[in-house]
Amino acid sequence: MTRRFCFKLEGLSFPGRHRTAGKNARDGLVQASVRRALALCLAAGLSGCVGTVQAQSSPTAKADGPLSEPLVVEYYYKIRWGYQEEFWDLFLKNHLPLLRRQQERGELGEIRLESPRDHMTEDARWDFRVTIAYKTLSAYFDGIPDTDRRELYPDQETFKREERRRFELILAHWDLPVVKVKKDR
Repeated sequence: MTRRFCFKLEGLSFPGRHRTAGKNARDGLVQASVRRALALCLAAGLSGCVGTVQAQSSPTAKADGPLSEPLVVEYYYKIRWGYQEEFWDLFLKNHLPLLRRQQERGELGEIRLESPRDHMTEDARWDFRVTIAYKTLSAYFDGIPDTDRRELYPDQETFKREERRRFELILAHWDLPVVKVKKDR
């Protein structure tokens, strides 16, 4: 027998960094709200969850405090051929220290940096995977604070130029929240 859990979030919107292109900005906000609701479902550990979201321009849902289990997200990067080393150098120089700062504050758990050992087909290829275990939903939803960027990189012009270059090297990028599969039923 399959058990299904349902939830309904009414009057909540989840603004943030993951907006998608739609017919208009409202479509992007609705799509982002659906993704955020699914992330909340994953964070709550509900399997087989079906949900409906009604996005409105009402108060923002903020989640502070530690989670019972970390929200694990895998970030995949597919880089232009021949530029993987340049991308990785910029990532280690400009992005990893920001993640480490969040980790020191207790917002993040494990940060894993990985690259495939062997090759794969071009359509399935990815060059780098960064796996982050978020200890709080606010760390996931709010991202890296601008204060950290300014403190760690006082020369903001150079930082922004190098980050722009890092993003120019990306052919594809996707984020994948993952959950542990329960072994026993």
